[in-house]
Amino acid sequence: MPKTLIQQRSFITRPENFQGVSPFIAQILARRGVQSEQELELKLKHLLAPTMKGLDAAIQLMDQAIDQQKKIVIVGDYDADGATSTALMILALRDMGANVAYLVPDRFKYGYGLTPAIADLAFANFTPDLLITVDNGISSHAGVEQAQAHGMQVIITDHHLTTKETPKAEAVVNPNQLGCEFPSKALAGVGVAFYLLANLSSYRSQLGKSTSKVAQYLDLVALGTYADVASLDYNNRILVDAGVKRIRQNQCRAGISALLDIAGRDPASLKAQDLGFVLGPRINAAGRMETMDIGIECLLAADLQTAYPLAQQLNQLNTERRQVESQMKQEALSELTQLELDQEHLPAALILFEPHWHQGVIGIVAGRLKEQFHRPSIVFASDEDGIHIKGSARSIEGVHIRDAIEMIAEQHPHLVSHFGGHAAAAGLTIQKQHFDEFKQAFEALISTMDESLFQATLWTDGELPTENFHIETVDFLQNLTPWGQKFPSPIFEGVFNVLDYRWLKEMHLKLRLALQDGQIVEAIAFNARNKFEFDAMQDNVRLVYEIDKNEFNGNVSLQLRVIHLEQ
Repeated sequence: MPKTLIQQRSFITRPENFQGVSPFIAQILARRGVQSEQELELKLKHLLAPTMKGLDAAIQLMDQAIDQQKKIVIVGDYDADGATSTALMILALRDMGANVAYLVPDRFKYGYGLTPAIADLAFANFTPDLLITVDNGISSHAGVEQAQAHGMQVIITDHHLTTKETPKAEAVVNPNQLGCEFPSKALAGVGVAFYLLANLSSYRSQLGKSTSKVAQYLDLVALGTYADVASLDYNNRILVDAGVKRIRQNQCRAGISALLDIAGRDPASLKAQDLGFVLGPRINAAGRMETMDIGIECLLAADLQTAYPLAQQLNQLNTERRQVESQMKQEALSELTQLELDQEHLPAALILFEPHWHQGVIGIVAGRLKEQFHRPSIVFASDEDGIHIKGSARSIEGVHIRDAIEMIAEQHPHLVSHFGGHAAAAGLTIQKQHFDEFKQAFEALISTMDESLFQATLWTDGELPTENFHIETVDFLQNLTPWGQKFPSPIFEGVFNVLDYRWLKEMHLKLRLALQDGQIVEAIAFNARNKFEFDAMQDNVRLVYEIDKNEFNGNVSLQLRVIHLEQ
């Protein structure tokens, strides 16, 4: 395990900007770049105006297609963002009376996005007049041309980054396309779809046409946004918060209710994090292990009776995914061990390939390696054609993985067949025969970067003032949610006197700690046996922790949840 540096977050904005809150809360907000107290008001009326390039053209095409009963086909993606975007499009367009179907590429047969083969498949299965992509398409020049050759009009809705000209579709809606001045670049695919549908609905409403109450589907928007690890800027926090509230009030899709029930979670106490850790993985499991249709059908289900068997299938696929992931991670770790790599001699990037690894799970394994070793990681698995291998990349703060892959593709055009993605995550396809050469080139590129990037750092909100060690602080912080990507949950650091300790199930460490003012507080370090070295002979311990409530036998007390422990 890399040695972790503990550092305090610096202020991005000024704590003095926040007059209506305590100095303690003001500092937490300033460390997260909150501009004003208005940003604490997560109301839909504060959403950014729909100034997206291509939005009006897309609305005109869709409005016409609905009125003329043209056949519309949605081409989705096989992750949770793609599934929620597809379901959202189908539900809202059906409300408006559209003749609409969907198609999601089988990742194992077709790979990602609107490829020429998918355009052919859409034509063969549906002969659509209008094809709309969600969460993909911004790099699909050939796919768009093929669809148009089949007589289709094409609307691309996407959020992925691009440095190139957009495909020549009839309309392109993507806040990250060149020349789009929409202020937030953080919308997920489902957020882009929501903006398009909400504004189409409002346009049709003004003309007295059939419409849709798109806000009723904000549970899907919240789920796709959070599961896709989109940055929680003010705009996305509004969307996620609105969706979480709908789920808590049971005003959500039957499929979401069914998944929560199977996972043993009470919707009334749902937190935004549950979207990413409970619901997201179960939806994603469909695209990883089978095809995403099961996930989409679960989200489309009109009642619990229809949704429940699909949710059970998703839960089972997620269990299988965990088993495959665990096996692959063990193999990856033993491969690294054989290379006798310790933290001092780790390469700048970890790049691994095994022919038998499961293509649907490589992204998760890359993420686990990145977490454990604090290195950009790319994990490859065989493609079905026997010639290519597909890679999933995950990166650390400060290393833009999509741009790094693009750099390799430009310097060595023969090495990268396809790629796409974001700063923190990307996908790529290369030829199997080029694996070693690609690995060498990529490691060499990353090794030229600033060494400080490879230092694992835990960023904290500093020490929690002793007067804030109480339950009310947990409630105060809860009022600032949702926490997530780029708007992290507050974590604190401190040195404590250890009064007592005990091991639970030989794995988890329970501590009784004394504060400087004599207060006594309890802390729990889950899986401490595997993660930390605890010396019971030492009086003091340095912790990085979150504060939480411990509810036991009807009593509620403050508890520190340990993230990092050192002595």
